[in-house]
Amino acid sequence: MRADINQPEAVTNEPAVGQKLSPPAMWARLQRLYQQPVASLNWRFERAAGGDYRPPFYDLDLTFPALRLLDRNYDLIKTELDALLEHRERIPRYHELDKNESYISGSQDPDKNWRVFMLRSMVGTPRANQAKCPRTTALLRKIPNLYQAFFSILDAGKCIPAHQGYYLGYLRYHLGLKVPTTNPPTMRVKDQYHTWEQGKSILFDDSLNHEVYNQSNDVRVVLIVDVLRPMPLPLHLGNWIITRLLMRRSEEAREVMANIKKYS
Repeated sequence: MRADINQPEAVTNEPAVGQKLSPPAMWARLQRLYQQPVASLNWRFERAAGGDYRPPFYDLDLTFPALRLLDRNYDLIKTELDALLEHRERIPRYHELDKNESYISGSQDPDKNWRVFMLRSMVGTPRANQAKCPRTTALLRKIPNLYQAFFSILDAGKCIPAHQGYYLGYLRYHLGLKVPTTNPPTMRVKDQYHTWEQGKSILFDDSLNHEVYNQSNDVRVVLIVDVLRPMPLPLHLGNWIITRLLMRRSEEAREVMANIKKYS
């Protein structure tokens, strides 16, 4: 799930002066009020990260060493993943959870699937999914400033077209859990390339243009974990308010959470 802060403002009827607002109308007004500050904060996040010169990949130990906990527990996480993959066909495709992901999930190689199993979502907590992976969930709870986490499951030969995240408030971690040895998939981030390896992890900037090339003959699975981008305290506080409060209360967020529950 991605936070699109560039959506046009919804047109709503304003109440007469002195008229008491209903809760939905009050929330609609708050959404209109925060759209501009969110866009402004996103611009400041970009400047803090280095603007156009920000790196595609980050040193995990220098930037977010707490994520090494997941590296050290690779075997445990993979055991729970393997149990899920026994019923892979029940796991939803990305765009079945969020229609905004239709382009990256369903437009290229539409006969192949990109499935996602949410463990932590920017729109809420998928408790039924967490119950199927209790030990992985317990590990994720120890990661500070965690924003989102899920298993990303690519069919053999499934590519992901070039795209970029709109929101700069997070960095994305990948842990290779199941990587084909023949023609392993490769990801381009800006002008740099990474080929996944079993048990190896990376940290990169999802807001930069990136895509996945995949000519493999087997499924590829990584654990994706999004964490709040390390920034000065005032920007971090703004980021926390946006991701923990505002993003979760939109109508779109409610639809995504309903879909997650539907497939759990």
